[in-house]
Amino acid sequence: MTKSGFVSLIGRPNVGKSTLMNCMLGEKVAITSSKPQTTRNRIQGVYTKGNGQIVFIDTPGIHKPVHKLGEYMVEAASRTIGDVDMVLFLVEPGSARRGDLEILERLKKQRAEVILVINKIDTITKEALLGVIAAWKDLYEFADIVPVSAKTGSNTQELLQVLLSRLPEGPFFFPEDMLTDQPERQLVAELIREKALRLLQKEIPHGIAVVIDRFAEREDKDLIDIDATIICEKNSHKPIIIGKGGRTLKEIGSRAREDMEKLLGVKVNLQLWVKIKERWRDSDFLIRNFGFDKKEL
Repeated sequence: MTKSGFVSLIGRPNVGKSTLMNCMLGEKVAITSSKPQTTRNRIQGVYTKGNGQIVFIDTPGIHKPVHKLGEYMVEAASRTIGDVDMVLFLVEPGSARRGDLEILERLKKQRAEVILVINKIDTITKEALLGVIAAWKDLYEFADIVPVSAKTGSNTQELLQVLLSRLPEGPFFFPEDMLTDQPERQLVAELIREKALRLLQKEIPHGIAVVIDRFAEREDKDLIDIDATIICEKNSHKPIIIGKGGRTLKEIGSRAREDMEKLLGVKVNLQLWVKIKERWRDSDFLIRNFGFDKKEL
């Protein structure tokens, strides 16, 4: 008998949700960076082993939104809580923060089992970890508490075993060789945004979006032509994204192309442009155009 279920990763921004999902899948399906609120959409990753299949839903970090895109992100995360079989509630070592406690109150109202995942254990001692576990135990009766390090992979296999053991009986939702439900156009757009997040100054990355204008396979050779536009919010941001002599934009493209070729298994001809759309994160029309439609949640 096969077992399968949906598991949501919930937590504050930058606690390592995407890194943990990528680690457990053994492949990169969600972009990561050191900057908070990197993930904007719900991203499904599929882990299949033996007679068990886990469908992970990586969500944006739950935070207090300051624009309409932020409202979309929080709603995307919140809606998954009630639609899954289990929730992985990710926290960092140390005392529970206000944001953690607010998320915990939401989780208490849902039917799904909640497994507390204490991430980044590579940053503390074993003695300190025991204190963190004890403190969280007093706050809620979790189905399980699993300390991990998404960065090093420590204890992530144990977490997978915990999840597989708790899956309900049922058929697989996806083919056994499927890793994600994300279309290739979205995956390559996110790779470009990831490189921008890592290369640009703090105030710029969250104000960008990436639109794929062309994604075409050449008939005569194993080559894909990809044209993409990086959207920014301010006139002053455009020259920074491009960089002196176009160096920054070229570096974003070079790094993104390398990952695209690994993902797609063919050579990629990538062309990047930069356009300005002022305050696009507060425009319902532009948010929908860039792929953030609440009706599709």
